[in-house]
Amino acid sequence: MKRLSGIGRTLAASLVLLALAAPAARAKDAALAAAVASADRAPDSVARDSARHPLESLAFWGLKPRQTVIEIIPGTGYWTEILAPYAKATRGHYVAGVADLDNPQLSEQARKGRAAFEAKYADAGKWGKIAYANFGAQSKPLGPPRSADMVITARNIHNWMWTPGTLDKAMADFFAVLKSGGVLAVEEHRADPRAQVPEARDGYVAVANVIAAAQKAGFKLAAQSEVNANPKDTKDHPFGVWTLPPVRMNSRAGVETPADFDRAKYDAIGESDRMTLRFVKPG
Repeated sequence: MKRLSGIGRTLAASLVLLALAAPAARAKDAALAAAVASADRAPDSVARDSARHPLESLAFWGLKPRQTVIEIIPGTGYWTEILAPYAKATRGHYVAGVADLDNPQLSEQARKGRAAFEAKYADAGKWGKIAYANFGAQSKPLGPPRSADMVITARNIHNWMWTPGTLDKAMADFFAVLKSGGVLAVEEHRADPRAQVPEARDGYVAVANVIAAAQKAGFKLAAQSEVNANPKDTKDHPFGVWTLPPVRMNSRAGVETPADFDRAKYDAIGESDRMTLRFVKPG
């Protein structure tokens, strides 16, 4: 094996130090720390930080000032409460990919859910100006091609596996809207080391299946993190991942509740074991 020269060794050492320093630098983002610590966040959201690790997760994904970030299906807004004020503070743009109002088959419940979300985050003085994009199985592009720096999807992929073609369509949408070098940030309940059940009907997805779907769309896997791992999660719960917090399901249509069901047992496990992945659109 060829030995490095003194200059070569110095350069190699410098590259290693830069690689190690990059995550630390991102973690020291004062605007991000302020957004996470904001009193405007809901108490229920703050209570989940020990399970969801917002600073560490966003630093790992590479969130930076002035970025255009699209969050897919933000739910009640756990990440919105952080990402929207961060975008406001750093002259970035936060886009929520929510229920597709152009879909004539969209349920009334979904329409009301989107309306409630928009009303909740309507105060631009607090949250900044949030943009909205339709997202669904039949939706149009999330935005102009190559216009976003990051797309975040948290705990959504299992839902898309229930309808053939939806996961592929979603990944293609993400790839199209991202700039070259843009990041697809994924958080998802992890089936591993056991096998994924058909269509991930219990909410747990095999890491290999997520990677395969992203690569099919053109993404490259850049890194994996264990920041959201939970070794206490045995993944054999009577109502799937929804047995655990925060859903805490105690019954489900078509599923018999075990006679010895012990809510305290599942609360003690905490939130699910999750993969945290960073994909990049090649440039």
